[in-house]
Amino acid sequence: IETVLVAHEAVSQAAVIVREDRPGDKRLVAYIVTEAAADTDALRAHCAERLAEYLVPSAFVVLAALPLTANGKLDRRALPAPQAGGATGRTPRTPAEEVLCGLFADILGVPAVCIDDDFFRLGGHSLLATRLVGRVRSALATELSLRDFFRYPTVARLAEHIAGGAGTAPRPQLTVAPRSDEDLPLSAAQRRLWFLDQMEGPSATYNIPLAVTLTGTVEPELLRAALGDVVARHEVLRTSYPEHDGEPRQHIADPDEVSVPLTVADVTEDELPGRIAEEAAHLFDLAADLPLYAALLRLTPVRSVLVLVVHHIASDGWSTTPLMRDLGTAWTARAEGTAPQWEPLPVQYADYALWQRDLLAEHEEAQLDHWRTALAALPAESTLPTDRPRPAVASYRGSTHTVHCPGETHQALTALARESGATLFMVGQAATVALLSRSGAGTDIPVGSLVAGRTDEALEDLAGFFVNTLVLRTDAGGDPTFRELLDRVRETDLAAWTHQDLPFDRLVEALNPERSAARHPLFQVMLTLAEAAEPAPALPGVRAATGRPGMGTAKFDLTVNFHEHRDRAGRPNGLDIVLEYATDLYDSATIETAADRLTRVLDAAIADPDVRVADIELLTDDQRRALLTEYNDTAATLPEGALHELFAAQAARTPDAPALVCGERELSYRVLDRASDAFARRLAGHGVVPGTAVGLFLDRSPEYVVAVLGVLKAGGAYVPLDARQPTERLAFILADTGATLLVTDRGAPAEGLTTLSPPDVPALLAEAGAEPFHAPVHPDQLAYVMYTSGSSGVPKGVANTHRNVVELAL
Repeated sequence: IETVLVAHEAVSQAAVIVREDRPGDKRLVAYIVTEAAADTDALRAHCAERLAEYLVPSAFVVLAALPLTANGKLDRRALPAPQAGGATGRTPRTPAEEVLCGLFADILGVPAVCIDDDFFRLGGHSLLATRLVGRVRSALATELSLRDFFRYPTVARLAEHIAGGAGTAPRPQLTVAPRSDEDLPLSAAQRRLWFLDQMEGPSATYNIPLAVTLTGTVEPELLRAALGDVVARHEVLRTSYPEHDGEPRQHIADPDEVSVPLTVADVTEDELPGRIAEEAAHLFDLAADLPLYAALLRLTPVRSVLVLVVHHIASDGWSTTPLMRDLGTAWTARAEGTAPQWEPLPVQYADYALWQRDLLAEHEEAQLDHWRTALAALPAESTLPTDRPRPAVASYRGSTHTVHCPGETHQALTALARESGATLFMVGQAATVALLSRSGAGTDIPVGSLVAGRTDEALEDLAGFFVNTLVLRTDAGGDPTFRELLDRVRETDLAAWTHQDLPFDRLVEALNPERSAARHPLFQVMLTLAEAAEPAPALPGVRAATGRPGMGTAKFDLTVNFHEHRDRAGRPNGLDIVLEYATDLYDSATIETAADRLTRVLDAAIADPDVRVADIELLTDDQRRALLTEYNDTAATLPEGALHELFAAQAARTPDAPALVCGERELSYRVLDRASDAFARRLAGHGVVPGTAVGLFLDRSPEYVVAVLGVLKAGGAYVPLDARQPTERLAFILADTGATLLVTDRGAPAEGLTTLSPPDVPALLAEAGAEPFHAPVHPDQLAYVMYTSGSSGVPKGVANTHRNVVELAL
């Protein structure tokens, strides 16, 4: 980087270091010596043309001379920190830059932003960038993609990009739409849940429960009134979905016509967990019920738990924030004896559904073209190896396992993301892909991801189901380093986020993969990243804390949830990795091992981002010893003897137990033993001695088993022949083994053979003697000869001894 800077005509000397003035906040800073006034825009552009994006310094500091130590080396301690606020602290130069600085600061939650501050180095990520897209669209009437923010992450570069006309024409603005109660469609996401509800029946699988612990006095009627205010504010919370002529429609009830279902009950501490789980599993009738249910569980007069359950058809994870905020506002107003006075929402969910319908009608084909190419020849299944076969129909029963990464790890992963021009989500995705690939899922790894779907500013404060599912496909082949894998993830994700409007159901319909009730289509592993702290309502006189009760469900084989903790200053302060898994497929021990290995991948990436994924050590010392030593310890004390001798011993132990069943026929061990003895005598009479090969040209039947045992007892080796194979092949096998005796119920495939009729069990029992017939057989003597398919040339006989077969069986 220093070489590139010095190559610029204005720079005589340069030093580049990584500064960490705050824990976890690493920045690449360039110190330059120049006689002329430094044009940092020109320097930044000069670097961007010659370096990877993550190597472009985020800040430039102009010095009269580089500080040196006594022995002439760079004195790093004497290098000043960049001006607070980033880069060179330049203020906006144009109205567009002024607007963008305000939007950056508002979205990032910082006091001010200068035009050279990097959005992602200030803590921005893809979800915040998605919100910024909508804000820029409204403020500057231009359409940007998420890729634009990654390419031009500063206000100065983004403003220049917009001024150059690179922004596409803006999409239609979301506004209040004319509507008809008879023709009010569901959104694409809602249709999917409605269809699942019709197919599977009411289920708690798609409930979104919240448990709000309340410390203080709670009046049920005040709570009911506040909940009623929230339902009145958000139409989607008072919407049902009746069917009309085979199609679902939104029916929005008038606020005065609805009453929020609120159950009030006194419970003990011991009863509380079970009661929360019971309330969280509330079943909704989508055609008639409100999609909101509440229960107030009172432990003491000043301690209770409010369980709020919203069906996913009316809400998503991002809706929790506006819902909790509005509940706090309504509660405060009702406590003061008034109705809440809040700004009207710009639009309602029904407006969004109509807008989405029109938007897809215009842009669907362009989006489909991208996804058809991106997901061509997608593997039918790509998941963590399972402990059990996949059931024919998924039960959606699940459990979770959580591991915690300390603040130092969280900070280091955030720094790695920023240095690589990526996001923490992308780092987590790269680690998950590495784990799946190393665990046997192959090198073509699709995972699912959720996007907020709130691509318009008007949706920021609205409750509803806006989230969409994307398929993020990563190529893990070619022995990449972790940094190279992260670069691949970055490119895939940017392209996917640019085409995030296409509903997932429409994508599945267009790609038409093999459908199965056993697994999710297109991907089986889901990946999410969110703040660990759940929003809680601000309630006067009552302290509230929100949590999510476990549902015991799993929508996918495996969901990897990264939950971020942050300190009061907003800095990374720990990372929970919550693995939600299908208990149909996995044992808890398997998931615990997977979680441990995922953290090993993350630790390896922090220690050396250029480590090859194949070289990351996933095993503990105990696991390595078990794999290489314990599991491969085949030492065993096995009895000596021939195969038929072990059968005879079993027949002596259980003579009357059934040995063979074929349709209505059943032969006991005693009958099978005596019949095979008699057949062995018959074979010996035809010259069979130890080492003789005997062909068996019979269909599978009880008589076939009698013949096999008879050959073994006579000391011979049997040679199975398949009547479905060509005569020439059968003749070759007989000649190759030297077999001259053939037991068959059909013509011989070659000349010069002595043929013997198949065993006749009643006749053999009549002639069986009192003593068993066992020719002397050594354990290393041949028991049978089996021929390969011969697909690569002439068939070859595989000879197996009695010892081999006995050791395999035992």
